[in-house]
Amino acid sequence: MDPALLKERELFKKRALTTPAVEKKKTEPKVDSNKDAKKKFKPPAPAAPKMDINTYKTSTGSSQYRFGVLAKIVNHMKTRHQDGDVHSLSLEDILDETNQLDVGSKVKMWLQSEALPSNPKVEVTQDGRYVFKAMYKLKDRKSLLKLLKQQDLKGLGGVMMEHIQESLPHCDKAIKTLQNQNEIIFVTRPMDKKKVLFYNDRTASMPIDEEFQKLWRSVAVDAMDDAKIDEYLEKQGIRSMQDHGIKKPSAPKRKKSSQRKRQFKKPRDNEHLADVLETYEDNTLTQKNSV
Repeated sequence: MDPALLKERELFKKRALTTPAVEKKKTEPKVDSNKDAKKKFKPPAPAAPKMDINTYKTSTGSSQYRFGVLAKIVNHMKTRHQDGDVHSLSLEDILDETNQLDVGSKVKMWLQSEALPSNPKVEVTQDGRYVFKAMYKLKDRKSLLKLLKQQDLKGLGGVMMEHIQESLPHCDKAIKTLQNQNEIIFVTRPMDKKKVLFYNDRTASMPIDEEFQKLWRSVAVDAMDDAKIDEYLEKQGIRSMQDHGIKKPSAPKRKKSSQRKRQFKKPRDNEHLADVLETYEDNTLTQKNSV
């Protein structure tokens, strides 16, 4: 190798060692400590407000609560009527007896203005108090027997047992007494098994021969409807009864008025002044001749 080049190489190394070298540090991106702190610290979500029973009861939007209060009032009025307490009560007395004194003012206004006056089972007295409105106004067993007699005389049939239980205070005792006196008859409807109470008119009862009763009971008509029974009776030469119940009187038909053509009469002028009008032609002629 050329010795001149080796010398230059050695001189370059010496100069390089004597001259200080400054290294540039890599700049790292600045980190915002506030942002990291914000990311790490998340505030807790606001807890849902707890439902208080008092605020729920007084809230106007809770229609379920309002109708629950109304149902409790109606059931209490019915129960006290059946127990014989038929005197009227104010709204405050009703709420006190049903343990509902914590009802809000808006619900009270709704009860007084809309709910209780329009309820079919509650009657408002003249002094603004409330009583239970039963199906029938019955006080004792005598009034019940009178009602059943009227139903029988008018051909309206019996009265539902549930309506009597609702209307008559202490009805079980009154019904048991009438049943022991053979004044009433129970009939159970086959469709819904509900009991119907009828007046037992003993004047309409007649003795029937036992043989006829046996023949009557031996005929099975369970699987036959009314149309088949009517058809069978007609074949045997027996006319079945068609008029069931009370017929409503039909309204009389209006007679059609005969449409006559109206003749147009011409107006007549001053006919009522025919005797008063006078002609002056003759008078004027006589006056001219005399002149």
